[in-house]
Amino acid sequence: MQQNLIFDLDLIRRYDKAGPRYTSYPTAVQFHEGFTADTYREHALATNASGRPLSLYFHIPFCDTVCFYCACNKVATKDRSKAAPYLQHLGKELAMQGALFDRSRPVTQLHWGGGTPTFISHDEMRQLMAMTAEHFQLLSDDSGEYSIEIDPREASAETIQVLRELGFNRLSLGVQDFEASVQQAVNRIQTEQETFAVLEAARACGFKSVSIDLIYGLPHQTEASFQRTLERVLTMQPDRLSVFNYAHLPTLFKPQRRIEEAALPSPAEKLAILQQTSETLESAGYVYIGMDHFARPDDELAIAQRNGTLYRNFQGYATHADCDLLGFGITSIGKVGDTYSQNLKTLDEYYAAIDAGQLAVFRGVALTADDCLRREVITQLICHFELTIAKIEQQFNIDFQQYFAREWVELARLQSDGLISFDAEKITILPAGRLLVRNICMTFDAYLAQATQQRFSKVI
Repeated sequence: MQQNLIFDLDLIRRYDKAGPRYTSYPTAVQFHEGFTADTYREHALATNASGRPLSLYFHIPFCDTVCFYCACNKVATKDRSKAAPYLQHLGKELAMQGALFDRSRPVTQLHWGGGTPTFISHDEMRQLMAMTAEHFQLLSDDSGEYSIEIDPREASAETIQVLRELGFNRLSLGVQDFEASVQQAVNRIQTEQETFAVLEAARACGFKSVSIDLIYGLPHQTEASFQRTLERVLTMQPDRLSVFNYAHLPTLFKPQRRIEEAALPSPAEKLAILQQTSETLESAGYVYIGMDHFARPDDELAIAQRNGTLYRNFQGYATHADCDLLGFGITSIGKVGDTYSQNLKTLDEYYAAIDAGQLAVFRGVALTADDCLRREVITQLICHFELTIAKIEQQFNIDFQQYFAREWVELARLQSDGLISFDAEKITILPAGRLLVRNICMTFDAYLAQATQQRFSKVI
C-alpha cells in the first residue's frame, strides 16, 4: 500500500471540525457508572476461555513540574516520597487483577505512561516490575512490545540502562519544541543535549524503537521556528515521530489557563506548520501511519500497516491486536473482552477502593453487536486506510450496503470531495483524505448524532 499524503488546504479547511480520536469505539463519552467493578470482574473471568495474551498499562501520574499545555491526568509535586504509597496500592491492584486472569496468558505488550513514569526511583522501577512479574507472565525473550514514555529531564543514561534491564525495548521521548521562547511559554525547559543523551543511551542499550513527540500550535511557534526544531530532531534519526495538534481547552484543563492565547499561532499558521512538517518528513523518508504518527518504512508500525496487522488502542498505534488490555493506577483505561473500563481518577478515591479490597473500576461500557461491528470498521479505516467489505460481511454476517444505508450516502459525498474511493468491494482512503481520517471514521459513529455536548479536539 502507499503510505503518503496529499496536503489539500481547501479540503482541510472544509473538514476541520471537532471529532473523536478513536482510541476506542465507543469513545469514553459513552462510559457510564452502571458498568461496575463487578461487571468488569465477570467479563474478565470470561476472557480466560479465549487464551488471548495480555497487554498491561500502568499510569504513573506524578510530575516534578507542570507543562502548561498538558491535558493528562497528573499530580504535580516535588515530593518523591509520594510514589511509595502509590506503588504499594499498585501492588495490591496487581494482586486483585492477577487473580482474575489465567497465569498462562503471556503479557505480550506492556506500557508505562503518565505523568512522568521516570519520576519514580530506579529501585521503585525494579519494585514495580517485580510485583508485575509476581502476578502475570512477563516475557523474558525480548519478543514483547514493552514501552515507556520518557521525559529526558527525568532520565539519565543509568535510568535507560535500568529500564532496558527490566525488559523495556521501546521508548518515546517528549520534546514538543526546542525553541527557548516556546519552552518558556509552556513551562517546559529542556535542552537538546538532555534529549540527545537519552536517545543515544537508548540506542547503546539496544532499544528496538525510539519515538519523539512534538506538538504544533503552541505559543510563539511559527512555520520557521517549528522547522528549526524539526531539523534538529531529524539529526537524531528517530524511528518514529508523533506530531500532535495542541488543543487549547482552558475551561477543561486548568494548566492551560496560564498560556497566553494571543501568543498562539493562527489557524492558518498551524496549517502551514503541519504542511511543512509533513513535506519535510516525507522528504526525509518517513511514511505517514495516521493520526499524527510518522515512521521509517522499516519500522514495525509501518510494516504492520502494510501487512494489515496494525492496531490502535489507548496508547496509540500498536502491533498487538489480539490482547486484552488491563489498566492499572488512577484514570487508566482497559479493554477486556468486548468492554471498556476506567479506574477512579483521584489518588484519594483510588487508595480508598484498593484499601477496601475493591477493584478501582468506576465506569465503563459493554459493547453491543452494533458497537463491535462499527469498531471493526473504524479500526480498519484508521489503521490501514482501507476496508475490504466482503471481510466485514463475512465476519458479522451482514449485507454491508444495506446495513450502512445511511453511511453509504455519506461515503458518496466523501468520494465526490476526493477523500475516498469506494465501491461494493472496498473503501480506500486516498492520500488527500488521510489527514482527515477522523472525519471519515465519524461517518460510522452511531453516537455522534445523539451527542448534546461535544468535548473533542479539532481534527487538524
